[in-house]
Amino acid sequence: MQRTLAKGKIATYYELTKPKIWYLLVFTAFGATITASNVYDVEVSPATWALMIFGVAAGSAAANTLTNYHDRDIDAIMERTKGRPIPSGRISPPEKARDFGLALAGISLACAFAISYTAGFWNGIWAGIFMAFGLVNNVAVYSHALKRRSRTNIILGGLCGGAPPLIGHAAVTLQGLWDLGMVMAGLVFIWIPMHIWALTLHFKDDYNKVNVPMLTAVQSEKTSARVIAISTLVMVLFSVVPFFLTHDGKPVMTEVYLYTAIASGALMLVLSFWVIAKPSEKSSWVLFKFSSPYLAVLFIALMVDSGLR
Repeated sequence: MQRTLAKGKIATYYELTKPKIWYLLVFTAFGATITASNVYDVEVSPATWALMIFGVAAGSAAANTLTNYHDRDIDAIMERTKGRPIPSGRISPPEKARDFGLALAGISLACAFAISYTAGFWNGIWAGIFMAFGLVNNVAVYSHALKRRSRTNIILGGLCGGAPPLIGHAAVTLQGLWDLGMVMAGLVFIWIPMHIWALTLHFKDDYNKVNVPMLTAVQSEKTSARVIAISTLVMVLFSVVPFFLTHDGKPVMTEVYLYTAIASGALMLVLSFWVIAKPSEKSSWVLFKFSSPYLAVLFIALMVDSGLR
């Protein structure tokens, strides 16, 4: 009986961290590490791998947990979120979730800075800086400062999405951090608005119910569809940038990545134009569901292409 209760509690706290979100973010960090290792021919030690993966997972989970704690009042009202662990009463009092999130944040920072001992002093310093930035941007800037006040909340508040790839790159080498590393971070950052706006268009009534001014919730469906299409186009255009980067006079990526980015981007554009033609909950939901695999495909292409060098 006690074992069953313990498993149930663990499952509840696991759900609190929004694993579907941090799975993808950890994957982008993993992809960035593999890509940087291949491009700059740097071997990554098992200890560095462990610190990077566990640190990014803990940091992403911490941010999700702390935003869940802060948003518990509106989560209890929205149909999509009222079954979450805090508003449903499965974690009570809510301060338990806050303390859990703070503990995860501390663990993530410790892991990131500890990379100094496995990969190099400045590697760990930069990994720790990126981790701290991601936490602050997500929790303080997005959730606390912007989410309930500005329709541009997900733009400035989405900068944190670029932290995992930067941490993954920094864990390998600082070489190319400000070109290839920033571009990989940019792939996630530019992807986030399109991803979230497609979701909020689908659930716009929920957001209006709690007065959260997500752009696609406060604008008309036609305007929202155009915004989503434009942001998708920007994402697709930016996705080909890695093909034009060079290292030691040689292209960082080849046609393998380029054709993958073009083909997957074409699908995303078709789906976004469908949203313009028929701005509905169904079309926006399909675009949202395809957007996560799309980002994963781009990072798979980065890993595969760099591994063929």
